[in-house]
Formats: sequence, structure tokens, C-alpha cells
Amino acid sequence: MALSDLARADASLSEDERRHLRRLMASWNVLADFCFSDLVLYVPVDEELVVFGHMRPATSQTIYRDDLVGEVRTRPQRPIITEALEGGRQLHAEVDSAWVGERVRVLALPVRRRGRIVAVLAQEAALSMLREPGELETNYTIVFERFVSMISSGVFPYDTDDDALPDSPRVGDGVLVLDGSAEVSYASPNATSALTRAGVSGRLRGRPLIELGLGHALVAEVTFLARPVAQELETATGAVLSLRSLPLIDTLDPTSVDQTKGLAVTGTVVLVRDITDLRRRDRLLISKDATIREIHHRVKNNLQTISSLLRLQGRRLTEPEAVTAIEESVRRIRSIALVHEILSREAGDDVSFIDVVRPLVRMVEEGLVSPDRPLRFVISGDPGVMASPTATSLAVVLTELLQNVMEHAYPDELAMPEPHQVRIEFRNDGTEIEIKVVDDGRGLPDGFDLRSTTSLGLSIVHGLVTTELGGAISFDNGNGPPQRRGTVVTLSVPLTARPPSI
Repeated sequence: MALSDLARADASLSEDERRHLRRLMASWNVLADFCFSDLVLYVPVDEELVVFGHMRPATSQTIYRDDLVGEVRTRPQRPIITEALEGGRQLHAEVDSAWVGERVRVLALPVRRRGRIVAVLAQEAALSMLREPGELETNYTIVFERFVSMISSGVFPYDTDDDALPDSPRVGDGVLVLDGSAEVSYASPNATSALTRAGVSGRLRGRPLIELGLGHALVAEVTFLARPVAQELETATGAVLSLRSLPLIDTLDPTSVDQTKGLAVTGTVVLVRDITDLRRRDRLLISKDATIREIHHRVKNNLQTISSLLRLQGRRLTEPEAVTAIEESVRRIRSIALVHEILSREAGDDVSFIDVVRPLVRMVEEGLVSPDRPLRFVISGDPGVMASPTATSLAVVLTELLQNVMEHAYPDELAMPEPHQVRIEFRNDGTEIEIKVVDDGRGLPDGFDLRSTTSLGLSIVHGLVTTELGGAISFDNGNGPPQRRGTVVTLSVPLTARPPSI
């Protein structure tokens, strides 16, 4: 795709013309399906024709292996397109195509906006792929010709954006064609099957849509507002239908530059899709998601109960070491509970880790920072989103590292001319997260080796990072003065693998 040529074509159009062509391309999948053909949109730029858009049909085989958007053709290479552009009228022709390698039937249709021809829409189909005209093909061709007439008069695409739903139906899902009185003049086999499953019985042709038990408000909006309307409808049988109505509009004065006046809705195309199974699965997913969140909520409550029980037990102890051990256990449990609390509020099994870090740092501040020895925590970078098992393990690791800073980095004899600062830095490149905990304390003791440490907290950190998370961790001295060298703890963890929950 040549972006420079697309940019030239875009620049040759006014903002209003660009919006008009983009609305056309946003809804022309319906046209391609009705005519069983590729649609190619050519925009003239000087003496060349730039392919501004290309739509393949879902109801037939495409004739082009590659997408044509951004390709350039000279006017002599596309004489039918050139003649339609210069003459301002639609043309039919059969040509030998060097690109397709066989004979192709072409309909070249000028696209007008405010009375000016801004592009040519080409319907292109190989003769060898043309379908035998049965009832379906005949009715689809009639509908396509109605849309061709609307394009010629400038009333298609509609001036309002098509409000199609996420599961909006296409032509292949089912088609109802209504006349000006909103009576069914044609129903495709797939539409008949969808309505039968929705509880509509009997012959459809000749019956008003309202009599079928669906689409009252939908038809009224289409008829009176002359704009497309999308709607989901649950029937008495429990079936769910997605309906998309497209008005067929006649222009009373096709020569008028102001084509918003003198319009008459003379029919409606209703696309029908049975989405009962989709909505049933959606409900199951919603129910499952709610159940998972409730489980996380209960786990969080249970962890908080255990934490409270441990604190009660700690108050009955007199040995300082036992009290300290209980307090450390409480903080570890609370760090795990933080992850489950977030999962109980959010859908899915992934966690935005920054939402864990902030309350975790507050927990450390409230439990360990003394007013006599002020300490400031600074968080920088974005840790991103990660799987909940990874977030749980990292929450425990970060709690232990911050607790280790509070216990060992700032002894009483260390001079404090100003509040100390601990920085927590994050870097996430999508495949690996790097976390640095940097303090300005006294630095590492001589001969420090993480693998031979007797500290339970650091042993937990080393085990979680290297075994559970498959990452690496290092401890280094900082660059401060001798008495306040500081410590830099760096850990990196891959995000591709999901560790088991702890």
C-alpha cells in the first residue's frame, strides 16, 4: 500500500467529501454482499486514479488476491472509470482484465457529494464467478440497484453514521425486504430460519413487520427519520435477534444540490441475525466473572481474618523476637490480600500492579516509619498489567524489600540532616519487568551474599524471584558518601510465563 498516494488522494478532497467517502466505506459491506462482487473506490488525483478503498463480498468469492488500497492506475488503464468520472453517468461494460487474468463485468458509478463527483465506485466481478439468478439472487440484485440509485442521487451513504451494534448482522445472516407500507416483500431463507427460531410461524411475505411481533419502534424510526437503526430484540421464546434496518430512499428532485430535501422512504432492508447463543455465552461469562470476583473477595476477607488473629496473638506475646515475627507475617499476609482485593473489584485475572504498589507503600509507612525518623517514598515508572500470580509474588517481594530497608538501612547512629528517601522505580517493556528499590542509607555490610543470608525475609525474596518467578535479583552499593552509600536492589522478572499462585 502506497501511503503517499493515499495521502495525495485524501488531500484532494474537502473535509466534508472525506467524511462522505468514509461513511460509504463504513457501510458498503452490505453493497458488496448484495451484488456478490468486489467493490473498488477510485479517487481521481490529477491524471491518475488512486484506489481509496476495497471491499470483498462475504456472499461470493473475491476476484483479487491482494488488497488494492493505495494502488494507482492511469486513466487509460481504467477507461470505463475515466468515462464515468468525466461523463457523470453510470456505465456497464465487460473488459479483459490483465490483473485478474479473465473477463470481468464492471459497473462504474460516480459518487457525488454536494453536486460534485468526488470518486467512482466500481463493482467488479469475473464472468466465470457469476451466480445463476434464482429468487435470492434476483431480489438481492434489485436491492443493490436501489442502493446504486441512492448513491447516484447522493443520499447513500446516509448523512448520519450507521449505529451498527458489535454483533451487527450481515447480508448472509438473513435479509427482509419491506415495501413502503412496512410489509415483507421478500425474506431470505436464513431470515426465515432465524424468525422461526424466534417463534414466528407461517408465511412471511405480505405480512407487516409489526404483525411478526418485532421491530415496531425500529420501523417507525427508519420511516420517519430516514436513517439506519440497529436494535437487539429478545422474543417471547427467549431467542435474541440483532436487527439492522437500512431505509431505501427516493429523491424527488435528483438534480437538486441540496439532497437533504425532498426525500421519501419507499422501503426498508432489515438484516437479521440470531445471536441467542452469543448472548447465552455472554451471560455465562458474566456469571462466571462475578463468581471469580466473589471468590477473590472471600479470599481477601479470610486473609484479613487470619491477619487479625495473628495480631491478637502477637499482643499476648512478651518475647520481642516472637512479636517481630508475628508482625512480619501480618505484613506478608496483607500484601497478598491487597492483590485479591483488587481482583475482587476488577474483571479478569490480570492486575494493574501500580494499584497494588501504592497501598502497599502506605502499609509500610503506617507500620514502620516513625515520626522521629521521617522517610519519604518516591514511586516512578509504570509497572503495567500482569497476571495475578505474578502480582501476588511481587507484592510479597516488594514488602520484604521495603521492610528490610526500614530495619537495616537506617541505624540509630546514622546522621540524618534531612529526611531519607527510598525510590521504587519500574520499567516494563511488555516481556520483562524491572524493579529497583534504591535507598540512601548506610549501604551493604562487608561480605554480603544474598545466597548465604540468614534473614528469613531475604530468603523469601530470593526464593520467590528465582524459583517462583524465574527472574534474577542483585544487591549493590549506591554512589553516596561513605557513611551513606545507599543500596540498590535490582530485580527483573519475565512476564510471559504465569507462575503458580502462592
